[in-house]
Amino acid sequence: MPEPKTPLLTVDIIIELSDRPQKSIVLIERRHPPLGWALPGGFVDVGERVEQAARREAVEETGLHVRLRRLLGVYSAPDRDPRGHTVGLVFIGEATGEPRAADDAKEVCVCGLDHIPPKLAFDHQLILQDYEHLLESGELPPLRGEGES
Repeated sequence: MPEPKTPLLTVDIIIELSDRPQKSIVLIERRHPPLGWALPGGFVDVGERVEQAARREAVEETGLHVRLRRLLGVYSAPDRDPRGHTVGLVFIGEATGEPRAADDAKEVCVCGLDHIPPKLAFDHQLILQDYEHLLESGELPPLRGEGES
């Protein structure tokens, strides 16, 4: 039987800085295409748990050791990444300290949801809208069906 062809698995992390006032989160400016601001994250390695991948990517890109608190959702629109079909698991976590850009991150930004940089990569604008919905309502974002982003 031939090996199935499947989307690549990714993780993204909304990192809340618990030692900052209000809900400050960390974004990175991507060093490599697709360019723009994004949540820290990346691909899951074979043999790695998704939770391990999220913590690893956070350290690699921001230098922050993150405690994962919950899963926000799974994002699987085939066009969410211009490089090809990926399925992303998005975690919410918390950390303390001063983030620093490293690895695939050119710059870091600590900002509130009311000061998000204008050009976000991938579907991260939608993810941040879902995160804001969770903060405001206490409810996870709705599942998206066929034809929806």
